Amino acid sequence: MTLRLRCIAAAATLAAGLQILTAGIGAAQDFPSRPIEFVVPWGAGGGADQVARKLAKIMEPKLKVSMPVINVPGATGQTGLTKMLTAPADGYAISVFIGDTFALQAGTPPPKWSMQDIEPLGIVIQQPSAFLVAEGGRFKSWADLEAAAKTERLRVGVTGFGSNDDLTVNYLAKKGLKFASVPLPKPGERYTAVLGGHAEVLYEQIGDVRSFVDDKKLKPVILFADKRDPNFPDVPTSVELGHRVTLPQFRAIVIKAGTDRNVVKRLADALADAARDPEYAAYLKDQYADANSFVPGSATAAFLANELKAMKQLIADAGVTQAAPEPKK
Repeated sequence: MTLRLRCIAAAATLAAGLQILTAGIGAAQDFPSRPIEFVVPWGAGGGADQVARKLAKIMEPKLKVSMPVINVPGATGQTGLTKMLTAPADGYAISVFIGDTFALQAGTPPPKWSMQDIEPLGIVIQQPSAFLVAEGGRFKSWADLEAAAKTERLRVGVTGFGSNDDLTVNYLAKKGLKFASVPLPKPGERYTAVLGGHAEVLYEQIGDVRSFVDDKKLKPVILFADKRDPNFPDVPTSVELGHRVTLPQFRAIVIKAGTDRNVVKRLADALADAARDPEYAAYLKDQYADANSFVPGSATAAFLANELKAMKQLIADAGVTQAAPEPKK
């Protein structure tokens, strides 16, 4: 090839590269120009679904596009997460990512996805979890439940194997209490399982089932926390009863790693604005959640590192072996 031809080829390559770069910058500057899918890796009606719908409602006017919520339950949140991860890294698919799915990183073997595959936009809610039983049933308190669990197998409705729920159940089982996890990824199934007598216990955040608690259908008997909730002063905590397990639930919003930085910033800023909105503050209060739940994306890595350390410590303390479930294809 002559020098002239090489120069022409190089110029064409440079022009093509500049065209692609310019197009990418333009796309980022125009973002968003169409609806953004808000993936919820759980069934409708649960806490993850509720937080996504609340945030979508607040964020839509800010982003000036619709944010349809897409429920994709299965495999402790991995099926929905996979849906988001297989979409283009263009910001038009975001996902709820909760502590139960994150706990799979502490499993053996770890799941096929890693934290390098996703980028957190922020933690949006933090809540303590609890064991709840049917109001009016044979268990009136934790003492009743604990006494029964020493001699009989009691089924606990959980989100899935390998989750925070499952870790807690296994921890108590190692302490001699015959609790057994029953994985029910659809929230409605978990709730009705206890109400219908198909499970004795529900592991859940109280705010997520507030309507059932307010209607005297479910009642908490133990809170997995280090201090009592003033809204439920008679409910003891795991720590005061000598059980070193808390694993509070958190829910984050994540995007696929590799997304354009301008798009990430646009979404992260909109999420931060939504978290400061008075309507969202009222929602946190209604959920019995921490009023200071929000953690920006820039600080989420440190937050998650502490959570993972606590999960691994619990596994070590209780001698629990966790197996991460395979995502559905």
